[in-house]
Amino acid sequence: MNKLLFAAAAASTLMLAQAAPAQSKLKTAVFAGGCFWSIEKAFESAPGVTAAVSGYSGGFRPNPTYENHEGYLEAVRVTYDPAKTSYPKLVDYFFRNIDPTDPNGQICDKGPSYRTAIFAGNAEEKQVAEEAKARVQKLLNVPVATQVRNSAPFHIAEAYHQDFAKKNPARYEAYRIGCGRDRALKVVWGGR
Repeated sequence: MNKLLFAAAAASTLMLAQAAPAQSKLKTAVFAGGCFWSIEKAFESAPGVTAAVSGYSGGFRPNPTYENHEGYLEAVRVTYDPAKTSYPKLVDYFFRNIDPTDPNGQICDKGPSYRTAIFAGNAEEKQVAEEAKARVQKLLNVPVATQVRNSAPFHIAEAYHQDFAKKNPARYEAYRIGCGRDRALKVVWGGR
């Protein structure tokens, strides 16, 4: 009987050990796609994504805030399970949720902090992002303004920006519709 209990305990320990590394194998990627509310909302429903957090990246001054993030891009840090999705799929998903041809921002949000970028964490991610950018440019047959940058520190935005579309659905929908986001993306991507 002791052998049976030992075997059960060993099997239970093995299952826990296998489950724990799966959680620790989550990866992150950072994308700037205009207003972080829209990109956060888009990535929250992407297959394999476990979290999307709004913030600021690409700047140099310490402690950016919404009122003072000059030099930063509004960005989203995406946490994903590489067993369920891949970095290349996330990059493609990102492109499909922005207007990559706009050098001045996104849809109705204009200005330097609303420009688009992919913050590559290493040389492999940079190559994936550059190749995706080239495919998008060929597909759309116009220059792509989205930058591929090296990773930079990511600063989490204020709590009232997190999950904005979930916490404030009426305000977010009014913003999205008023901005013409769906219509603009349909013009860019059409049936492609």
